[in-house]
Amino acid sequence: MIVVEQVTGLALLQDPGRPGHARLGVAPSGAFDVGAHLAADAAVGNAPGAATIELLLGPLVLRARRACVLAVTGAGGDVRVDGLAVAPRRPFTLVPGAVLTVGAARDGVRRYVAVRGGFAVEPVLGSRARDTLAELGPAPLASGDELPVGDDVATPLRPPVPAAGAATVGVAKVGSAEAGDAGARPPTEVLLEVLPGPRPEDFATDALGDLASQVWTVSDRCDRVAVRLEGARVHRATTGVGGPAGDRPSPELPSEGLVAGAVQVPPSGEPVVMGPDHPLTGGYPVVAALTRASLDRLAQVRPGTRVRLVPTTVGPSTGAHRSPVPR
Repeated sequence: MIVVEQVTGLALLQDPGRPGHARLGVAPSGAFDVGAHLAADAAVGNAPGAATIELLLGPLVLRARRACVLAVTGAGGDVRVDGLAVAPRRPFTLVPGAVLTVGAARDGVRRYVAVRGGFAVEPVLGSRARDTLAELGPAPLASGDELPVGDDVATPLRPPVPAAGAATVGVAKVGSAEAGDAGARPPTEVLLEVLPGPRPEDFATDALGDLASQVWTVSDRCDRVAVRLEGARVHRATTGVGGPAGDRPSPELPSEGLVAGAVQVPPSGEPVVMGPDHPLTGGYPVVAALTRASLDRLAQVRPGTRVRLVPTTVGPSTGAHRSPVPR
């Protein structure tokens, strides 16, 4: 059992989500930075479906009721056990009564905390992911919450994981740069790969080219549902009527399915990228869609950061543009 002592910001339980329920009006949801979530689970030997804590900004303070193995991935920042700095992205053991403090994110916005066996709260529709739009799944964590630890383990841990405070590999020295990513700073510009949208005729010009030629800024209107980009307009197709220039935007499309990473263009012309808790349908034209790796990168981008959207071909991300934060 792990007890939440203190939480600042938004702390949610997340896993790979609940795909396959669109007919019920339920979006997949799941971890925003999938790579960081999977890296946390892998570090403690969990199966990929085990739930982790997704922490927005932070800090978060947890206390162990029994010995357990944990790891912290995602954005850089301090990780401390009873005041001792611990190396990020590597497993460590909490002894009963020990207090883990996951500090505020420094070079991104989301940190992931995994415990060996996974957080075994009651699943909803087969998933422990919190959908913030539908308010489905476990509630956001609050002080006093007790989190049971499950047995969702895939691989043994080798070599044995040291207890925090032990002078062995796996636990960093107090105050070391490695322990807390002390030199980490948010990037000023991030490159995101995009695939072309389904209907270029919905736009007045080479919309994908327009999208790629601009430098966009992440708005402070961003969450797990969507991330708005600010900058020049992407011009939608017009009706040819409605004013001296005949430039009234074409009517909205019939609602159609959306996916995480879809880049919609509302009447304002400023793109909106769908996050994991996106609505299932929408009526604005889709100019592009982020690759899965780029959606992970977007999950770690702070408001005010500049982003460039780089067209790519169908297939997995090339990896040419790395994540703004280590896993």
